Amino acid sequence: MPDTLKGVLERIKFLNEENGYTIADLRPDSAPGRRDAAALVTIVGPLPGVQCGETLALEGSWERHPQHGDQFKIVAWKSELPASVHGIRRYLGSGLVPGIGKVYANKIVDKFGADTLRVISEQAGRLREVPGIGRQRAAAIREAWEAQRVQREVMIFLQTYGVSAKLCTKIVTRYGADAQRVLKTQPYRVAREIEGIGFKTADRIAINLGFANDSPPRLDAGIIYALETLAEEGHTAIPEGDLEPYAAELLQADPTRIRARIAALVKEHALVPDGPGDDPLVQLPVYSEAETKIAKSLQRVARNRSGLPAIKIDAAVAWAQERAHIEFSPLQSEGLKRALGSKVSVLTGGPGTGKTTILRALVEILRAKKCRVHLAAPTGRAAQRLAESTGGYAQTIHRLLKIDPAQGGFTINEAHPLPTDFLILDEASMLDTRLAASLVQAVPSRAHLLLVGDTDQLPSVGAGNVLKDIIASGIAPVTRLSVIYRQEKQSLIVTTAHAVNQGDGRLPPAVSDVSQLAPHLDLQFLMADSPEDCAAKVVEICTKFLPAKARHFDPVGDVQVLAPMHKGVAGVQNLNREMQEALNPRKGGMRTVAGELRPGDKLIQLRNNYDKGLFNGDIGNVVSVNPQDGSLVANFDGKRHDFERGDLSDVALAYSISIHKSQGSEYPVVIIPLLKAHFMMLQRNLLYTGITRGRKRVFIVGEPAAWGMAVRNAESKQRRTHLREKIAAGMES
Repeated sequence: MPDTLKGVLERIKFLNEENGYTIADLRPDSAPGRRDAAALVTIVGPLPGVQCGETLALEGSWERHPQHGDQFKIVAWKSELPASVHGIRRYLGSGLVPGIGKVYANKIVDKFGADTLRVISEQAGRLREVPGIGRQRAAAIREAWEAQRVQREVMIFLQTYGVSAKLCTKIVTRYGADAQRVLKTQPYRVAREIEGIGFKTADRIAINLGFANDSPPRLDAGIIYALETLAEEGHTAIPEGDLEPYAAELLQADPTRIRARIAALVKEHALVPDGPGDDPLVQLPVYSEAETKIAKSLQRVARNRSGLPAIKIDAAVAWAQERAHIEFSPLQSEGLKRALGSKVSVLTGGPGTGKTTILRALVEILRAKKCRVHLAAPTGRAAQRLAESTGGYAQTIHRLLKIDPAQGGFTINEAHPLPTDFLILDEASMLDTRLAASLVQAVPSRAHLLLVGDTDQLPSVGAGNVLKDIIASGIAPVTRLSVIYRQEKQSLIVTTAHAVNQGDGRLPPAVSDVSQLAPHLDLQFLMADSPEDCAAKVVEICTKFLPAKARHFDPVGDVQVLAPMHKGVAGVQNLNREMQEALNPRKGGMRTVAGELRPGDKLIQLRNNYDKGLFNGDIGNVVSVNPQDGSLVANFDGKRHDFERGDLSDVALAYSISIHKSQGSEYPVVIIPLLKAHFMMLQRNLLYTGITRGRKRVFIVGEPAAWGMAVRNAESKQRRTHLREKIAAGMES
């Protein structure tokens, strides 16, 4: 038999908005088996959507934590509206109902006592008896209370499905008082219409409500989910013949039934068939439309006349060469000429091959001709680097196109194009299909577009293979730089990156102990014989080697650990914990929020937040935390941003991040753990991308065999798209 506990929720110490996991203080009505029954009790477990002041009836077990003492671990729970005056005061004062803060909560409870909640619910007009509350405020309180009632019912219904309070709020906002009926009768609709409610959650609800395994609503939602899952792997299209067995296995359904539902979805325009033959590609409309927009926009720009003033290209290249005090290589000159002479062009090459030289010269030529030049990159760090290398002003794509948070789109678009004569986009390998569509639509017909990138890096995090597809389509002349021209030609970072890219598996200079690392080498391999040894040596580089031998590097601000995987001893999550304890240890009295975030911690933004102007991959640091309300203040690029408790799922520790997250960025010092245990991720382009993120120093920590495995594995997963064919078809028409 589980233990039971009932009482008033006094204080929420920690709440994970994603899964509802909560650490809180409860004032028990009674606590069987405890001598200090009147004292607050620490409770831990899933409690999505609860508020201070509620009465909770809990089932679970007592456990003893080595640091925090007795805790009640929750297995099941029920919530009741508070009945006591104390509980009502806590409940209303928690900020739950807009219009009622602590001051008005006290006034209202002083007036109506234990009858307060009934008055708000049934006789809201009586609130005007409270000094300071007029007709308008009373009506607003009544409206907010009703919304909270609906949300509460939805939360109670969804609590067994692990749906966060944040998502419950989205559901109530979308469906209002109809929310619970929609959930019970059309759960798959919720998965389609509410971002964050996935098919799996909707499916659990539907199956529990008695929906048949092969019902059309389930199969239709499952097919869409299958395509969304494939999109997460980078595919924007898939042959129908491959989709059928994939979806059938995913849904444990008859492939014949899947085939029939695919046909029905195509007929309803919920899916788009692309390509001729008996086995056409199938796409979600969002990706089909995005690829079509890219193809049409590129064709529009390529076919229109140039809006640049008359430029004698050979003379301009000679002028730029003279200003740079160097002689351009034939390929560099050719790349510059193609950019000036072609409406759409591509410049690609690895580190040190002269891309920066071309871009700097191009910007100088265009400025001399008084052209409007715009520079952009997918990430803030890439934009900053582009600005530094060219002397121009560069922005992220989102800032360039002026995101409209209210509408969720861009204000710079096809109808209101970018006021530019020449757009240069760096790190174009990071462009996913949907962002690329927004960007190229905004390019004016008479402007030039230059895409710059390294096709050997990891592909975009989002679905698509945009840069490679544009190159393969033949719509734009391509300049491929392959010779190292960087002045520090003997840089091991540059030469090793190119060696890796060419399949040369020879190990860089290697040592077995941190004390043997050479201060003057910019790339070294530090051998580790286990995941634990690897993690310890990563930390030791930051805490011992750099402070002793390279003091000009800040172990927090200048160092970035880039791990191939999230899990495991040498994965992102554990390395963050280890490095946090080493570089920002918890001192006596230090306050934290979200269970781990402390002042001074390094943070990464995990999702685009247009309201804050923060984007996926931005790096900052925690300035201060407030454990009382679970909020914090963080600094990103010199700007302070407030994060409420509900925002904290958008950030994470960033002492260590994944190599995928590092795309488009460079760091003074990079440390890469590399183990055979990472075998699922060990690919040549992953290692190449990680190495090329380092500007001054790169340390590889791990097993030589893992290095060999990564270098030999050049078979990164091929992405299925239909962009190249769409571009080619438009060129023929």
